[in-house]
Amino acid sequence: MAVADSSVRKHSQDVDTAQRLWAEVLDQLSLQVNRQGFDTWLAPTRVRALRSDSLEVEVPNSFFAEWIGQHYLNDIRAALRNTAGKDLTVSFYPRDLADAAALQRQISLTRPVVSTEGRKLQIRYTFDNFIVGESTRLACAAARSVAESLGRTYNPLFIYGGVGLGKTHLIQAIGNQALRVHRSIRIHYTAAEALFLELIQAIEKNTRLEFKRRYRGLNLLLLDDIHYLIGKERLQEEIFHIFNHLHDAGSQIVFTSDRPPKDIPTLESRLISRLGSGLVVDIQPPELETRIAILKQKAGLDNRDLPDEVAYYIAARVRSNVRELEGCLIRLTALASLSDRPVTVELAEEAMRDLVATEVPIDKETIIETTADEFGVPTPDIKGGRRTKQLALARQVAMYLLRRKLNLSLKEIGFCFGGRDHTTVMHAIDKVERLKTEDVSFSARLKKLSAGISRG
Repeated sequence: MAVADSSVRKHSQDVDTAQRLWAEVLDQLSLQVNRQGFDTWLAPTRVRALRSDSLEVEVPNSFFAEWIGQHYLNDIRAALRNTAGKDLTVSFYPRDLADAAALQRQISLTRPVVSTEGRKLQIRYTFDNFIVGESTRLACAAARSVAESLGRTYNPLFIYGGVGLGKTHLIQAIGNQALRVHRSIRIHYTAAEALFLELIQAIEKNTRLEFKRRYRGLNLLLLDDIHYLIGKERLQEEIFHIFNHLHDAGSQIVFTSDRPPKDIPTLESRLISRLGSGLVVDIQPPELETRIAILKQKAGLDNRDLPDEVAYYIAARVRSNVRELEGCLIRLTALASLSDRPVTVELAEEAMRDLVATEVPIDKETIIETTADEFGVPTPDIKGGRRTKQLALARQVAMYLLRRKLNLSLKEIGFCFGGRDHTTVMHAIDKVERLKTEDVSFSARLKKLSAGISRG
């Protein structure tokens, strides 16, 4: 009897240890993974058992096991190592299957990566799975050219655009493609923030010389989110010298940022000159057709069927970036799996209810006509070529609102106004932005107009 009691107590202690470990892992993941992803995929998990070299975790169903294994391995790996102090193998057990053991998915906590001087390129980022639209055609073509002819074309290459539009995908695709074409090259991919932390550690440990050698011996440097340089004078100095050394040696350099070099505040003029000395290309928000293609592709990669009408419903309401598109698709597929319901427009509406605005999508004509009414000018004139002061301002405001409300590309906006080129549209948007800050009455009028369009 005493032996049985001891066995029960030991089992209880083992379960408690496993639960505490997984709770700590989830606490870490909640800080690293966006809330939507955490609540949808990681929060519903439960620990079953902890063994010497493995952890057993229950998930709602086999689809969850597939998804978590594909999308969250790196995060789980880091959190487990930080908490347990060692690498563990995780076994995911679908909770809703009678014979879960037969269908368990054994996942070794390593995602296929290409090791590059201590950094990692995720192999899922390739040119083949990057959906090219009008808004990304130039950037993608330039990236391909750079990957195949390192140091000979567009050096440096500077890619800029808003959050979630594919900059990291493209810069990592360059690295992956370059390794296929030039197998023995030395590549380093890092974000500017990580580079800053490396520099601090090098200063603290007096290893600046090793730091310099690590970067100056590269054939390809991929530096993500260069706008992090704002206010980092010491880091700017290091990057300036690294750039000069690599460029003089014929090595390829690629940067990404959320804005062009000249618009990064507090950046030294000599570094602005270096960053913009090659090819500077932007990535604009994807057009409707491209957004639909992105959704269909992502669903296909996960072996999920996405009807055309559902893809259109999502794409028509999520215009800002690819990351939000993926978030809505994730929520939809999770809801369909958990509730065992088919993917329909009605289910998409339910899944997206708290993710995006529910109003009927605003169309281009509504914005143009409402702006024309506000400024007291005929709609045909605002679209045409007349250039009175009143018409010009109304046209610029309409262009600005088309950009902000619908995230249309500069080319699409120009087409709405008789085929004006993208530089004209860019000038119009910049002028309205400037007037917003300089003219209080204009700012109030613009805000009222924008709110009226949203309610309409």
